Amino acid sequence: MSTQENIAETEISKEELSAEILSDYRIACESREASLLGRREVLTGKAKFGIFGDGKEIPQIALSKQFKNGDWRSGYYRDQTLLFAIKQLTLNQFFAQLYAHADIAHDPHSGGRQMNAHFASRLLNEDGTWKNQTENKNTSADMSPTAGQMPRLLGLAYASYFYRNNPELKEYSKLFSNNGNEIAFGTIGDASTSEGLFWETLNAAGVLQIPMVMSVWDDGYGISVDKKFQTIKENISHALSGFKRNNDHKGFEIINVKGWDYAACCLAYENAAKIAREEHSPVLVHVEEVTQPQGHSTSGSHERYKSVQRLNWEADFDCIKKMKEWIVEKSIATEEELSEIEETAKKTVREAKTAAWKAFQQPIKEEKETVIHLLEAIKKEEINTIIQSLNSNTELFREEILKQTRKALRIVRNETSNSITALKQWLINYKETNKKSYNSHLLSETLLSPLKITEVKPQYNAEPKQVDGREILRENFDYILNNHPEVLIFGEDAGKIGGVNQGLSGLQEKYSDKRVFDTGIREATIIGQGIGLALRGLRPIAEIQYLDYIMYAIQTLSDDLASLRYRSCGGQKAPLIIRTRGHRLEGIWHAGSQLGTIIHALRGIHVCVPRNMTQAAGFYNTLLQGDDPGLV
Repeated sequence: MSTQENIAETEISKEELSAEILSDYRIACESREASLLGRREVLTGKAKFGIFGDGKEIPQIALSKQFKNGDWRSGYYRDQTLLFAIKQLTLNQFFAQLYAHADIAHDPHSGGRQMNAHFASRLLNEDGTWKNQTENKNTSADMSPTAGQMPRLLGLAYASYFYRNNPELKEYSKLFSNNGNEIAFGTIGDASTSEGLFWETLNAAGVLQIPMVMSVWDDGYGISVDKKFQTIKENISHALSGFKRNNDHKGFEIINVKGWDYAACCLAYENAAKIAREEHSPVLVHVEEVTQPQGHSTSGSHERYKSVQRLNWEADFDCIKKMKEWIVEKSIATEEELSEIEETAKKTVREAKTAAWKAFQQPIKEEKETVIHLLEAIKKEEINTIIQSLNSNTELFREEILKQTRKALRIVRNETSNSITALKQWLINYKETNKKSYNSHLLSETLLSPLKITEVKPQYNAEPKQVDGREILRENFDYILNNHPEVLIFGEDAGKIGGVNQGLSGLQEKYSDKRVFDTGIREATIIGQGIGLALRGLRPIAEIQYLDYIMYAIQTLSDDLASLRYRSCGGQKAPLIIRTRGHRLEGIWHAGSQLGTIIHALRGIHVCVPRNMTQAAGFYNTLLQGDDPGLV
């Protein structure tokens, strides 16, 4: 190649780089404008609550450059820019979720069931079977409880370990992994690192050595509480310095970067992803000096707790402002060109907001017109007031339609006519339609539901042999492991000694420690480990050694696993099986029964209490054929 051709190639490369940088700036501006307009929509009554990702745009764009097909996110409700950048969220969808549009065509993340900025990939086909995860950028369904996203992050990353290191999964893995090259990206706010789930997950990830990149967005506060009251040394990466890997010990790589430094953020995430993807070693990226221009949420104002000096600093070190200064300094674009991008971004976001609101209102307006027509047919003076009220309300919610319809039926409760009967029938149909929109998918509604599996009765010889219950379980687990390479069984003492009650005796030796294995004493992340593995197509059986200790994991079971299918509006499933048992009934912490709590807290999980070990084996086999989670 000639020198001239080399120069031309370099010039094209610079042009492409400049175009990418300006595209990043556009995404940042659109995301910021979405946050600003989103807050206004809440304050004008079009949405009930808003929580936004303003101030974190630049580091999230840097992260997005390393997010490949097959990778996973288990994140925080301020990640909207990341989702925009990886093209897993549109502006219309962003506003549709803010308005709680109960239609997955408009809010595919939750069908209006979650607060805004709670995202989820649609992992399932209509029949409940898995889509190909290696062809998409995957997000596990977000949840609001702080640090609640951490336990499942462990399992999402751990799955890559098994897909890379267990040759039995090579054929099975085609929908789920490319030789374990996938990273699980976690995100969290700095204050939430005070939660025990964060520490438990990071400790487990360091022990297991898995491809996790954990980002901490550090804006100095937890709502209004300064981080000096949150974190030892006032710095999470300093606090975790003992987790840092070195030549003698495995652990985490720890990377620090300023959230307003675009170039440094890009380099930091390139380095983090390379370590995680190639070495299967976890990385913590501490993103410091992040700002929060609108405060925590629409529930309050950050001017109440931030000093004038802090507010001035945040204005000066706003990440988009600093990126703009850097672009001009590097002569990538002029201020005028960047101003044009900003104005275009504002226009684009306004148009998306308007379109999303119109799409949200259209079916409700049609429903309003239908009920007004039915009310007019009753021809009663008192009903006219209700008609006027509905007609005068140009921005309407279904709650108001129901309220006014019931009011009308109370007025005519002692009367009969065809028009009154028609209104009553319309209300019945309306409630049924909305039941499907708002209350579906607590459990599997597909043919894969364990409730739709034909019962298989046990068959015995004429003189059946009496054996210990543990032998029945062991033989059944042996059969399961031999016929299902995707099944993994793990828990405290589950591996080397085969379980404290010997239900897994000899199975690690027979099937290896990549099929039957021990965990640390960390119940919440044993469950989280199972949720993440199940989301990635494996069939984990997670053991909690005694029923009493399931309370350590009740939040993860209740807030995450039990509601997963519901809150993703049927878009995700994690068919994890949890096994546990009672004890010798000695001492109050080994004899208690939490079943009252479990039955109420774990709606969305099948709770199976066998009368004997033959029935227990049947429960495991039935759950494995189905696609719902179960507790045995």
